[in-house]
Amino acid sequence: MFTFPVAKVREIFARGQSDAAANGGFRNPYYGLRPGEGEKPGLWLVGDEGVYLLSNGKLTEGQKALLCYAEECNPSTNPDYWHYKRQHFGGDDGIEFLDAVEVLRLLDAMPDATHLRVEMTETSLSLIPNRR
Repeated sequence: MFTFPVAKVREIFARGQSDAAANGGFRNPYYGLRPGEGEKPGLWLVGDEGVYLLSNGKLTEGQKALLCYAEECNPSTNPDYWHYKRQHFGGDDGIEFLDAVEVLRLLDAMPDATHLRVEMTETSLSLIPNRR
């Protein structure tokens, strides 16, 4: 399970939109291997050195995307992040694309949600807005 503050999730979406508007669209989450797939508004759930959400708007040379680490898997705040990442995301690095329309629909359906919880199994990924 990975938890992200809703305010930060919305901020990442907004930044992705502004990056896309300024720089010609959205980045392909498949490293160009499947052109035309995934080049739409969304977030990437990335597992590498920790787990984080990342905006997918195209960037200029040297520009960094806005990101937010999961509360449970932030290398700066959790000394056990590596073990947590392996247990809940897997040992390999990876990226999962989260469609903006679907995520925002979930968040809008629960306007008092403060956090977005992401639960992963070997075969599924669930997004659950909740209030703490």
